[in-house]
Amino acid sequence: MQLNAQTLERLSDAVEVPTYDRNDITVGIVHFGVGGFHRAHQAMYVDKLLRLGQARAWGICGVGVLPGDRRMKDVLEAQDGLYILALKHGDGTWDVSVIGSIVDYLFAPDDPEAVIEKIAAESTRIVSLTITEGGYNFTHDTGEFDRENPDIVHDLRDGAAPTSTFGLIVEALARRRARGLASPTIMSCDNIEGNGTVARKMFLAYAEMKDPELAAWMRTETSFPNSMVDRITPVTTVEVTQALSTRFGVDDQWPVAAEPFTSWVLEDSFVLGRPPFEQVGVQLVEDVAPYELMKLRLLNASHQALCYFGYLSGYRLVHEVAQDPLFAEFLLSYMDDEATPTLAPVPGVDLDEYKRTLIERFSNPEIRDTVARLCAESSDRIPKWLLPVIRENLITDRHIRLSAAIVASWARYAEGVDEDGEPIDVVDQMKDSLVPIARSQHENPTAFIENQSVFGDLADYPRFVTAYLWALDSLHRVGARKTLESLLEKVQS
Repeated sequence: MQLNAQTLERLSDAVEVPTYDRNDITVGIVHFGVGGFHRAHQAMYVDKLLRLGQARAWGICGVGVLPGDRRMKDVLEAQDGLYILALKHGDGTWDVSVIGSIVDYLFAPDDPEAVIEKIAAESTRIVSLTITEGGYNFTHDTGEFDRENPDIVHDLRDGAAPTSTFGLIVEALARRRARGLASPTIMSCDNIEGNGTVARKMFLAYAEMKDPELAAWMRTETSFPNSMVDRITPVTTVEVTQALSTRFGVDDQWPVAAEPFTSWVLEDSFVLGRPPFEQVGVQLVEDVAPYELMKLRLLNASHQALCYFGYLSGYRLVHEVAQDPLFAEFLLSYMDDEATPTLAPVPGVDLDEYKRTLIERFSNPEIRDTVARLCAESSDRIPKWLLPVIRENLITDRHIRLSAAIVASWARYAEGVDEDGEPIDVVDQMKDSLVPIARSQHENPTAFIENQSVFGDLADYPRFVTAYLWALDSLHRVGARKTLESLLEKVQS
């Protein structure tokens, strides 16, 4: 049965459906980047509130900016904004529900004016973002706004119709200011340390170039709360779509599958109010930083720890890597010896329990997350999740051997050829420069880490370079698995 508003009442009893009248919901949140994670996380939390009879003024209007977002537009239009969220437990059971909180969707390339006016509408009080780590348009080496980005250059021209997230949102804020309306909150939900702080810096940098007076207004009127978001959400596969059809009798063109675990820690800083998120398990706090660093340096960095070594060892699914005792020991050693010492106390969290839970989550065979997904866009991920651990431990003279080896495993993976001589499809926005550099490291072993746009000055630290070169040489000589075995022996000795 095709999923849409007309078929909801005829779905199987095993599928939970919205218990609220979606016609009564108005848009209060405009969200950029409607992908799997947003639909498994923020949209799910709003849906939970709606089922409690709350948040009727906080419906979501999704926005797509990239050409690839057209498919999401087509799917959501065909399904009246509805989609399936399947939570997959390790024992093989699924919790299946229809999420109804996305009540509108706009595709910016078709009608940028409609997007701008939706944000400029008085009813819009939050603009939220899941635009990936690379969507914030800052350079890795300086952390400053990239003024040379062609989309930014275009949007800053007088009279140009905005094409970027920055151009669309800032133009909408300019209209609100001109109309005497308050600024909405801009809420980042991306995996970046200090995501709200980064968003504030980048949006203000763009606004300063566009209109300094508008930038001054935003500095005092716009809030940018930090947040920590957590739910493993792999790319939707054909198998998920087919299983929903076979097991539950529903045809969803783009469902979402995710793990049962979810967490959201959110700085309570909203200039125009917010939904009562605390009623559905969101932690509203004054300082997100301890939770954020915990997640980025334990979960996200551990994903990087397992993916390159795992791929080079022949694994293609994440749960298979995590179920391997050698890899589980490696991940726990990294978390215990190198990541945890860089963390401040996290209120209300038992870090030892959290780390054990991470191994269990990674090992869930139902998620079937791919190693290749975790290996993608490394040039955005490694600098934000792992390199801060290395830098802090270098400064404090703590262990860096395992972290350096993770960087080496990325460098070896980026050569684009696995240990059997088969090609690796390296997916990275910097692929055209990274792969040739990686392939040159047989002649110049430090070539990869000398790339200052990614690593800054790390190649100037002898202790890091020594550990990195040992791991890279071992990867070339004996392969990933034996390298891990030797690493753990060195750590334990």
